[in-house]
Amino acid sequence: MKGLYFQQNSPNEDITFVFQERENLPVTEENYVKLQVKACALSRINTKLLAEMKMEKEFFPVGREIAGIVLDGPWPRFCGTFHRGSMSELCAVQQPVQTVKASHKFLAFSPIGSKVSFFRPDDEVVGILPLDSEDPGLCEAVRVHEHYLVHKPEKVSWTEAAGTVRDGVRAYTALHYLSPLSAGKAVLIMDGASTLGTIAIQLALHRGAKVISTASSLEDKQHLERLRPPLARVVDVSHGSARVAESCLEETGGLGVDIVLDAGVRLYREEDEPPGKSQLLPHKHDILTLLGVGGRWVTTEENLQLDPPDCHCLFLKGATVAFLNDDVWNLSNVQQGKYLYILFF
Repeated sequence: MKGLYFQQNSPNEDITFVFQERENLPVTEENYVKLQVKACALSRINTKLLAEMKMEKEFFPVGREIAGIVLDGPWPRFCGTFHRGSMSELCAVQQPVQTVKASHKFLAFSPIGSKVSFFRPDDEVVGILPLDSEDPGLCEAVRVHEHYLVHKPEKVSWTEAAGTVRDGVRAYTALHYLSPLSAGKAVLIMDGASTLGTIAIQLALHRGAKVISTASSLEDKQHLERLRPPLARVVDVSHGSARVAESCLEETGGLGVDIVLDAGVRLYREEDEPPGKSQLLPHKHDILTLLGVGGRWVTTEENLQLDPPDCHCLFLKGATVAFLNDDVWNLSNVQQGKYLYILFF
């Protein structure tokens, strides 16, 4: 069976995707299980984070969000070859053009660790592989610690489970752990038609919040207007984000919103922004303007820069800024229980 990896020799080089022809995987650890992968989501590979965490490898596994079945039966140790190919071959899943061989010994192991207590063979599960996982999600079978998995709801398809688990964790982290979401609060969710935005909107509406969202196209706006229960307001930013602060203040009677979940922000003037930065994103000053007293700004902008006047504005409002890091649960063992709580509920 084939597993997918990527290779990057230096930070400035393009990523090369690699097929690794693998035969069977061992389960040597006591708390690990072996899964037959039914669906895997291909999320962005954060090479910068991997470098900062000193986790660079020659070949790094691709695909972390998985859904599958806990397998049973003996499973011998890995043995296989590496295949190196182009991106077009990767997308078409064709034969690779170069092969690098690697041989390993065969040893038989049980597919379920002796201390696994949450799962049994044939259980349907979903989860996210950790950053240091040796196995790619884009493979027929993987080894996973049981604490990274939960049972998949029966009525949720494999594709839906794998495709939404990461953004579901992000949305719940943002609106449960990073901000005190409750009934009656006003929430601004930027780019509501995105996967993260749609899940966050549903969670906020379920909690009884008053939801305002933005749409960057007519199609996105129509999608948001069809949601039930309806949103308080959908702000069209397809021609620029100038009206976001004005619309939020108008909707809240000038009080501002209690929670903001952004999808990135602009930090500088239009002419000073780096290439590729969307002009449809709101400026940081717009967010500070529309944020209410005691409000919480949850941002995905990892390089957010706040000047002293910006901090003074936050101080006067008693407002706070929280950073939404996708992998925070994976970077500290203290966060593991929160991650499992999100997946369970």
